[in-house]
Amino acid sequence: MVKGYFNEEESALLPGLCRRVLSACRAVMQPGDFRKGRALIERAIEQGQYQRDRYGINPVIHNLNTAALLCEKVSPDRSMALAILLHNIAKAQADEGDALYDWDDDVKALLAGLIKVSMLYSKQAAVESENFRKLLIAFAHDIRVIIIMIIDRVALMRAINHHPNDKFVHDVAYEANYLYAPLAHRLGLYSLKQELEDMSLKYTDRDKYTEIAHKLKQKKGERDEYIAAFVKPIKEKLMAEGYDFEIKGRPKSIYSIWNKMRKQKNDVEDIFDLFAIRIILNSPADREKAQCWGVFSIITDMYRPNPARMKDWISIPKSNGYESLHTTVYGPAGRWVEVQIRTRRMDEIAEKGLAAHWKYKGGKSENDLDKWMNNVRDILETAETGPMELMKNLTMDVYDKEVFVFTPRGDLYKLPMGATVLDFAFNIHTGLGCKCTGGKVNGRNQKINYKLRTGDTVEVLTSSTQKPKVDWLNFAVTSKARNKIRSSIKEQGGSLADYGKELLQRRLKNRKIEFEEGAVAKLVKKLAFKTATDFFDALGREEIDVKDVIDPYVEILNKAMEAPKSVSADGFVMQPVRDEEAKSEEILTIGNDVKGMKYKFARCCNPIYGDDVFGFISLEGVVKIHKRDCPNAANIHHKYPYRIIRTRWSGKMGGQFAANLSIVGRDDIGIVTNITSIINKEKDASLRSISIDSHDGIFHGYLIVGVSDADSLDALIKKLKTVKGVKDVQRN
Repeated sequence: MVKGYFNEEESALLPGLCRRVLSACRAVMQPGDFRKGRALIERAIEQGQYQRDRYGINPVIHNLNTAALLCEKVSPDRSMALAILLHNIAKAQADEGDALYDWDDDVKALLAGLIKVSMLYSKQAAVESENFRKLLIAFAHDIRVIIIMIIDRVALMRAINHHPNDKFVHDVAYEANYLYAPLAHRLGLYSLKQELEDMSLKYTDRDKYTEIAHKLKQKKGERDEYIAAFVKPIKEKLMAEGYDFEIKGRPKSIYSIWNKMRKQKNDVEDIFDLFAIRIILNSPADREKAQCWGVFSIITDMYRPNPARMKDWISIPKSNGYESLHTTVYGPAGRWVEVQIRTRRMDEIAEKGLAAHWKYKGGKSENDLDKWMNNVRDILETAETGPMELMKNLTMDVYDKEVFVFTPRGDLYKLPMGATVLDFAFNIHTGLGCKCTGGKVNGRNQKINYKLRTGDTVEVLTSSTQKPKVDWLNFAVTSKARNKIRSSIKEQGGSLADYGKELLQRRLKNRKIEFEEGAVAKLVKKLAFKTATDFFDALGREEIDVKDVIDPYVEILNKAMEAPKSVSADGFVMQPVRDEEAKSEEILTIGNDVKGMKYKFARCCNPIYGDDVFGFISLEGVVKIHKRDCPNAANIHHKYPYRIIRTRWSGKMGGQFAANLSIVGRDDIGIVTNITSIINKEKDASLRSISIDSHDGIFHGYLIVGVSDADSLDALIKKLKTVKGVKDVQRN
């Protein structure tokens, strides 16, 4: 390693620590991994990118300890070990365009997750917030990142026993106990959870920790003698019955003893299950349950059990994979002893968590850890109540239903998915929401309707002249914001009827359903409203849900469209009409070669010159032009074959048709410029509008282009598909 970087104590530790990591990880590493990793670390040290933190912690020593702990306490894993060793460098070089080194995608993903978690800590959010736990999962994205963070915290706690900065030690201990110990418990990493809790007590209340440890040490000989006397007849009976077993004394953690002393207001001697043993059976897979229950029967025959303290996690294992039989029996001298009965497989799962679960599944795949993580995710998503409730909430709520955003001061707020800058403003304060004009999101100005994402830092921008508007209801999603907007509009003397009408029109348009005033009038009467204004006002106030009126509206509309069977398209007589709806160019021949008819292009399929089309006669005498492959074509042909009229293109239009395109691709620098440049260079095409939505490196573009005909559009689509980074282009 680089000279001068390590102090004398670290230099003495380094060789043994490296050998420890090499030995623990050798089975899972690929040739050259360590050599390449060491070269990167040495280069980073030379370039000043691998510095000690502000508390003097050496990242090389710390990361080596963490990697060794991963392999010893959980399971050896190449991707996780490399991510632990290299994430400091990846973080330092993330702003320099380095692609997180020449590693495979799995290592890169873990490095990216660790960098995002470090970004969370940089926001100075309050760790004691329940939202922080959820946000940590959301930032990490991969549960393996959380496991790395737990192990990292154990390594840090071990390293700061005699650190001179008392506040730093206290803060780390508090965070470990509040945040990481519960996560370790929920992932079945019980030994790590116990160590975090014990060290947390040691650093936050050293006197109490020392008192309990001293008393336990004083009574160790007495406890050992008592346990030996308790175990002796059990051993003799089990051996006589032919069991292959091992018996261990289970030391109760100092933190657990302190917690029970605090709750029960007792001294150490009065703790209920201070004495405990564990019986581990070497059982064949098909005899595990039978042998566990056999041992249980032997013990409860010897000693009187306490029925209230019996726990059967063999018949129905815990949701995190834990299996064991627990009973507490009345031993000699009137002392209670807890007995745990399990097999070797069950014990390894209990000690190492779910990592060990897959070892016994019979699979020989190198992706056992991946299977384990998938199993963890399944557990997190399906756990119902009890210890796993928090983890269920973390995954389900964070990823599917919630976003977590910060104020510039680091205060953390939870909002529903889809919430906007406006919702955030109202969430902070009603007055702030009413005056909101937009916001600075991560330092960039954004509109009032900008949809927030987890991790955004939001500063609300206001104006003294701003007032709530009806159209705010189109994008506000929280009930607090919507209620206040409606209330404010009413105070201003405004009407929600216009918003209600717009809401219905927009919903009908999304369903490709025409808005007909006559059908609306019948619907108003059917729903017992006096006037259409009252009806639209009720929609605007959300007293009735717009979804509930769509079906009755469609039913009324269909009845109104029914026409006598004798009316046919061929016999339909129309007079040429020239008004604002009629096309001035005679580019269509409708029916028996009659031109100049009143027609409209259907919005459901937006036909353009050259598309294969047909006409549909509406009750108003307007021919609506549809594409042959229109989504509604099959329904029209089935229900109204007598109102379909033959239609073909004729002549040539001098102007352009509007066509909608959707584009998906990588969010590379300059890709939008390249797309617009191609469109602008086309003689028969023009760009009318464009909107881009980018997330996680993928962009979705929505374009309206003007083209002269279908051939021009097809040619444009082919050219757009050749742009580097574009994955797909489709006409909507």
